[in-house]
Amino acid sequence: MSERRSLEGRSVEVTDPVTITVNGEEIVAQKGELVIDACERNDAYIPRFCYHPRMEPVGMCRMCLVEIDSGRGPALQPSCMIPVAPDMTVTTDSPAVAKAQDGVIEFLLANHPLDCPVCDKGGECPLQDQSIAYGPGESRWVEEKRHYEKPIAISQTVLLDRERCILCDRCTRFAAEVTDDPLIHFIGRGSNTQVNTFPGEPFSSYFSGNTVQICPVGALTAEPYRFRARPWDLETVESTCTECAVGCRTSIDASRDQVLRYGGIDSDPVNWSWLCDKGRFSFEAVGSPDRLTTPLLRSGSELAEARWNVAIDAAAGAIRDAIAGRGPSGVAVLGGARLTNEAAYAWARLAKGVIGTDQTDAQLGDGLPAEVFDLPGATIDDVCAKGGTVLYLGPDPKEELPVLFLRLKHAMVKDGVRLVQVTPAGTSLSPYAAASVHPRPGESAAVVRALLSGSTGDVGGVAAADLAAAAEVLGGAGDLKVVIGRPNLVESPAVALDAAAAVLDAAPTARFLPVVRRGNTRGAVMAGLAPGRLPGGASLDDGRGAWAQVWPTVPSQPGTDADGILLAAAEGKVDVLVLLGADPVEDFRDRSLARRALAATPTVIVLDRFLTESASLAQIVLPVAGFAECDGTTTNMEGRVTTLNAKVNAPGTARTDWMIAADLAERLGADALADDGPVELWTELVANVPALSHVTREALGEPHNVDGIVTDLDAGSFVAPSAPAVPNPNAYSSRLVVDRVLYDGGETLSHMPSSRPLVRDGAVVLGTADAAALDVEAGTRLTVSSQHGSVTGPLVISDRVPRGTVVLHHALSVDPYALVSVDDVVCDVRVEVA
Repeated sequence: MSERRSLEGRSVEVTDPVTITVNGEEIVAQKGELVIDACERNDAYIPRFCYHPRMEPVGMCRMCLVEIDSGRGPALQPSCMIPVAPDMTVTTDSPAVAKAQDGVIEFLLANHPLDCPVCDKGGECPLQDQSIAYGPGESRWVEEKRHYEKPIAISQTVLLDRERCILCDRCTRFAAEVTDDPLIHFIGRGSNTQVNTFPGEPFSSYFSGNTVQICPVGALTAEPYRFRARPWDLETVESTCTECAVGCRTSIDASRDQVLRYGGIDSDPVNWSWLCDKGRFSFEAVGSPDRLTTPLLRSGSELAEARWNVAIDAAAGAIRDAIAGRGPSGVAVLGGARLTNEAAYAWARLAKGVIGTDQTDAQLGDGLPAEVFDLPGATIDDVCAKGGTVLYLGPDPKEELPVLFLRLKHAMVKDGVRLVQVTPAGTSLSPYAAASVHPRPGESAAVVRALLSGSTGDVGGVAAADLAAAAEVLGGAGDLKVVIGRPNLVESPAVALDAAAAVLDAAPTARFLPVVRRGNTRGAVMAGLAPGRLPGGASLDDGRGAWAQVWPTVPSQPGTDADGILLAAAEGKVDVLVLLGADPVEDFRDRSLARRALAATPTVIVLDRFLTESASLAQIVLPVAGFAECDGTTTNMEGRVTTLNAKVNAPGTARTDWMIAADLAERLGADALADDGPVELWTELVANVPALSHVTREALGEPHNVDGIVTDLDAGSFVAPSAPAVPNPNAYSSRLVVDRVLYDGGETLSHMPSSRPLVRDGAVVLGTADAAALDVEAGTRLTVSSQHGSVTGPLVISDRVPRGTVVLHHALSVDPYALVSVDDVVCDVRVEVA
């Protein structure tokens, strides 16, 4: 699917036309375009094995031989290696071409096993299809074929059948070119050449599943899918991955009401057919036996199963009592970034338009304030445009937004993009960046001001020479693109917004790509799940008049973010706390505060797929449908709205989030809102949010919008907050950086059996200089202490961590959150040998 979609699903703008003749008909191609692509776009498909439109051609398989006449007579040439030229004549169906294709197929089948009846690729195998379409029909070989042990595991999720391999070089090129993870390669020589991994080195790539999808035979198979279905058993729909905020287009394959496989779809503006392994194999969590299937109500110290009407009545009663006793602010809603746009709007309408509370936040203190979406916007394509200049102020994209890393890497390596990285520690972009500077945590805004103003001297722990080198790259960048995110979870989010304000002061035409991590954060904020804001981003005061005509009520006072909500709950000021797919006990950066908040709240209502740590402490737990189980739309980090499609039923009696909001609205007296489904919810939101006026359901259904529609990126209403007061560094301590890794042991990953073993062990990460100062070696157990607590873990030494900085990873066996408090702008720590 991905290869054909790559040409049929995207248009090629012909700016420098070249006329060639293909099979007797004149066609117009783009100068420099390969013959194989020009022919396919004009309905002359040329078979291939080694060629892939997203990788450099190598001309290895010779299946794409065609007759090409450039003025010196026709000759058989590989169409994947020859660019079009004026007056070129191409013949794809001559007897000479047919004979060449016949011979290539016969040669490839000489040692290829007859595994078709049991091979997972059977029924969707290019070799199988092309053997029928272009092959000899029978074999002249009688000798015994080559045999290898089969299969061998080259990673936790990928299996290799070496005897099926046709040495097309796709997997090895993908690892070397696309991901820069050259862990799989050719070994041996001559007839003994095979694809394999290096001895003792597994194919430990975050993107290994893509090699399974692009393999033109069944040599590489996915362990979670192997022997689970045949292609003709599967029913497929297109959807959008919501594991992170990149919004990769994906296919969902299901059979017998079970999701069995996800596949990458070539979306030209987003993921180029690639998926990260966490997103690709997360289908295992959809069918997990641990899914919640029925509501739970607390009876004494235990959660017991209950009927839906009883659970909804209990939730509505608790909300009604909270409003009567404390007012609307006694009800708070956390989460919503895992919901569809429609469900997020349903809950924003319930919270703000029915209950009247503004105590809502779709994030858990690990993203960016909603104001970041008011910055002048840029798309992924804008940031990766050829020859551009990018200022990177975000987290490590390979760990948090893996496919964005692939796009940025390609832009830097292939398209001449100059990227300046300003992060507290090195990231996966460091080897490719034009310049990297690493300010002390909390001081990135000062460093950005120095970079863009040309000031000299040491700033924020960055040497003047390093600042000068980075400033030279940025100098004169009239069309600056800025990637802004949260590189340090224990640093106040105001630090990131202060850096954005510094950019706008120096470069008013700069455009920003906000890289929040959670899947539908931007959509949830657009729908109104943010404090002080109504759907579309209007403030309570500015939007009250308009929304009062749509909703029964509008909050009178602005609420607080996740930090403020949990602080208020811990102080006994919240009577009902609703968690929409949120688990603050595990995800919030001050877990002690999260536990105190849940313990002090009389009624905690959780909507989730699993019994999380937070759900186990709740009074009411409602099972919900997840990805692949509900229809709707989602919005990625660039503001691109794409569709989600249900393929299977949710387990047990689990309901969609919007349906639960509608049931509660009815019981709270808003009968008119009770019958609205996804279509009505989206129609109401679009009708009242100007930035969405062109994103109707009809427009999303148009074939040319198959990759989604970008919302209005020219908000231009960003108001910089007050700069945070960053304390001076202490010469006797270091500053803490807490970041996330892809395999973080989170709730979804813990229910993915094939990927669960990839969760990293916790560690204390120091730079080489600090490790030398302590006179310790890797593996030594170190204690990291702050004024709030201490943790102990083994040392990992990294040349990406600057002097005076300590890095811990989120949600692993070394819990960094014992060291931090939401009140701190930065976190100073001491490091000692345990």
